[in-house]
Amino acid sequence: MTAPTLEIHLTDADLTEALRSDARRGLTSDPKTLPPKWFYDARGSELFEEITRLPEYYPTRTERALLERVVGEIAQIAQAEVLVELGAGSAAKTRLLLSALSAAGPLKTYVPQDVSESALRGAAEQVGAEFPGLAVHGVVSDFTDTLHNLPRGGRRMIAFLGGTIGNLIPAERAEFLAGVAAVLEPGEQLLLGAGLVIDSDVLVPAYDDAAGVTAEFNRNVLHVLNSRLRADFDPDAFTHVAVWDARNEWIEMRLEATRGMTVTVPDLDLTVHFAKGEQMRTEISAKFRLEGLAAELDVAGFDTEHMWTDPQDRFALVLAARR
Repeated sequence: MTAPTLEIHLTDADLTEALRSDARRGLTSDPKTLPPKWFYDARGSELFEEITRLPEYYPTRTERALLERVVGEIAQIAQAEVLVELGAGSAAKTRLLLSALSAAGPLKTYVPQDVSESALRGAAEQVGAEFPGLAVHGVVSDFTDTLHNLPRGGRRMIAFLGGTIGNLIPAERAEFLAGVAAVLEPGEQLLLGAGLVIDSDVLVPAYDDAAGVTAEFNRNVLHVLNSRLRADFDPDAFTHVAVWDARNEWIEMRLEATRGMTVTVPDLDLTVHFAKGEQMRTEISAKFRLEGLAAELDVAGFDTEHMWTDPQDRFALVLAARR
């Protein structure tokens, strides 16, 4: 067995600088916003894992069941020699793909990408142990701006699962998909997991569960600002709000101030005022229609080869080839 290798393009100092930039921009904008990637410190990651097991939160189990059902077809169509996974995390779902692609024959290399060096190192070691004939080459980076760092060579398939594409607003999605197309050779593929537009009575509870786990996850972004930028947010002074925006067809998660307050962020030399009832957006989770998804991929330079959906049409897996 060859030991996994790790290529580091993002250090803790880089992450702190990115957080500083995002926090300054978001806290001084009107309305205030924060990017969802800052939910995920160690505690945030634990809370999200808890969310995926909640009865209301259907996306994770729906995507996994769909992947289990169609992974053999994906592997036969793709015939990938290299599997690149963006936002790999623990690489839990990837094992299905790795097994199927290995059985289909040509898979030689797995390239997990993530911002967390510790998570990536652990996942790479586990995959290396489970698939001893596979070369594992991890890349520590931010998928939104370091796609060019992904290794080339071999017939590649990039997997971007979990519905994370929905966290990007349309302009960001267009830039991201075009960026993926730019690093692929003609004929190489993208496997995309995306949540679909469904009844809001099912959608909203998935992001506002009865046990309050999502609310705690949402407030965790304030704990991150407190610990990493010495801010003095009182997370308990904010309530969790989840709403369905029918015009944009996305869920918005927000934090609402329960009272007027002044927050200081010493590391940014910043003072921020919140009025009672003021809301700060922390995440969007866009949902898609199949024809819209195909159109966005087409504009980015992809031909959609196949789309699979679960029996309730809640989630889609899309295999698209770079033109």
